[in-house]
Amino acid sequence: MVLHKLIYWATSHYRIAFKVRKIGIFHQGPIMESMNQVSSYPSVTECTLDSRGSQKLVCDIITLLRSDHSFFPYFLLVAFEGGSILRAFLLLSSYPLMWVLSFDLKLRVMIFITFCGLRLRDMAVVARAVLPKFYLENINLLVYEVFASAGSRLVFTSVPRVMVEGFLKEYLSVETVKGTELHTIGPFFTGLVSSSGLLVKARALKESCGENLPDIGVGSLDHHDHQFVSLCKEAYVVHKDDRKACESTIMPRERYPRPLIFHDGRLAFFPTPLATLTMFIWLPFGIILVIFRFSVALLLPCKMAKFLILATGGKLKLRLSEPLGSESEKKVLYVCNHRTLMDPVVLFGALEKPLTAVTYSLSKFSEMVSPIRTVRLTRDRNQDAKTIQKLLSGGDLVICPEGTTCREPYLLRFSSLFAELTDEIVPVAMDTYTSMFYGTTVSGYKWLDSIFLGMNPNPCYSIYVLEKLPKEITFSVGKSSHEVANYIQRRLGDALGFQCTNLTRRDKYTMLAGNEGLVQDYRKKASEHSQNS
Repeated sequence: MVLHKLIYWATSHYRIAFKVRKIGIFHQGPIMESMNQVSSYPSVTECTLDSRGSQKLVCDIITLLRSDHSFFPYFLLVAFEGGSILRAFLLLSSYPLMWVLSFDLKLRVMIFITFCGLRLRDMAVVARAVLPKFYLENINLLVYEVFASAGSRLVFTSVPRVMVEGFLKEYLSVETVKGTELHTIGPFFTGLVSSSGLLVKARALKESCGENLPDIGVGSLDHHDHQFVSLCKEAYVVHKDDRKACESTIMPRERYPRPLIFHDGRLAFFPTPLATLTMFIWLPFGIILVIFRFSVALLLPCKMAKFLILATGGKLKLRLSEPLGSESEKKVLYVCNHRTLMDPVVLFGALEKPLTAVTYSLSKFSEMVSPIRTVRLTRDRNQDAKTIQKLLSGGDLVICPEGTTCREPYLLRFSSLFAELTDEIVPVAMDTYTSMFYGTTVSGYKWLDSIFLGMNPNPCYSIYVLEKLPKEITFSVGKSSHEVANYIQRRLGDALGFQCTNLTRRDKYTMLAGNEGLVQDYRKKASEHSQNS
């Protein structure tokens, strides 16, 4: 009876909210009139792309995206990645309230919950390392083609400027970005809009451009875009049919205006309200599941642990180019590309043979829960060479010469040290898929990497063990270590369909976190700071 009452209460309030919006308690009469005026503009598909190189175009960031007019998932990304899981849950809990609020009130509520107490530094990291991936994956191709054809691009939006400016300028070459400014106290956001209030696009356009108004204006059917696009010499609108045509269209990676090689964040899915609710429902089960998976990996024999982990939803695809060598043969160095810190462990489970992994940086927790032996390298070339040679004399070894993980289909530059130490090299191409959480991070807690990876319902690993490196391509016959490393990188890239790059670990951390990712550097800076103080 209680369940019946709850369902009746929920459906009744939903109907009331729907009627409130429909009858116009929030001034829907003028809004509907404005929407009719906006819908009279031609579709964006009717905009010709020729001879636009000298023209100026203006639109809203929301118009550029192929999802619906709600910016709610992007606020969820900021709340989860920049704030905490509790902040994201609070924002998700407020979603039913959005149904009965006007656009302005809805935006203010989302801004307050997302930004109240959030550090400016955390928002900067999310804007640089997390949001661009989801923006690129949700660009409306119809609008983007018109947008890219213009010689000068401007974006005016009521969305907070800090959420969109970095992406628009770095990836879409936008000259001017005007958005809602947020109030701050010291290094924190207050969650309030600055004294200028929510940005009014039409007024901001007049103030910025004066008499030199844009040639092209692209808007949506939202009533706020009526005065905005009407100021331009040509006005186009993204109709419902246009948006539906692009709902199933994803911008191909080769069409990205700038390659997306590095990104950060834990969420591997676009956090729509329904998808985020599913994640929160799954979390208790995910925690139990990761405890079970870690327990069997540590306590049970390899074959039994492998069976139980696969039975709980894990997937493993193994392909061998040639039979594995016998125990009497020389010890092998397995050279892998690096997808997650679990790569050596998964390879151990797939081959079912003893392995030792050498790592550049690994948390104490990850070392404790690892079912195989791990040995840290020092990044001192001579010392690391001695360590690897000693380990190879005792058994097979796994190394990831990229030095750091890369989520996207790219291979970073390989360190060439390994090529000088042995000719018994077997390249291993590895790829992984996760549906809910990424098992790597730059700005987060690294000791949680393996936990988040294990919490995925169906983590999938694909392993392709290639043929052993030919004798004529080895260091001992006169090839340089760089030639050997580059050759293996190309072989792995061809096997995976990945693109080889010259980017390094330092490039990754510089782009995503603004540092080189070395713990000793942080300690040194902290010591210098304390001495100066």
